Amino acid sequence: MPLFLFAGVLGAAAQTTVMRLPVDPDPLVIETAAGERQFRIEIADEASERQRGLMFRQSMPDDRGMLFIFPAESRQGFWMQNTPLPLDLLFIGADGVVRAIGKGVPFSTESISPDVESQFVLELVAGTAQKSGIEVGDRLRHPRIEAPAGR
Repeated sequence: MPLFLFAGVLGAAAQTTVMRLPVDPDPLVIETAAGERQFRIEIADEASERQRGLMFRQSMPDDRGMLFIFPAESRQGFWMQNTPLPLDLLFIGADGVVRAIGKGVPFSTESISPDVESQFVLELVAGTAQKSGIEVGDRLRHPRIEAPAGR
């Protein structure tokens, strides 16, 4: 096999592997009307991590999530291409308040982009928001939300 073809095959294989980030030692806490809910999270704060997210992930525990941290508040858009896991997407303002909740359909190329500005997006297993009583207006607590730029 020519070297350039072999490198292309390896590059394609790398594009289909699951990205697993370290689980942050601090739990993310969501203050709901029914009480506090805690989640263990992976943090995607680099552009390459935000781009890959939960692609190719087949499963995730209900108490786990991925928190996407953006440099500033803006209108965020996500899609589910290459993501077999159905998800809840919580769009969160710089103030830590949930501004919108979207549903991620596996393998969909439809944009999930509510008409709100957010600095954070939390992805959870589909149905977790409803089961946990998470609603728009609930507040999240985590050191990275309280200091998004790492200050």
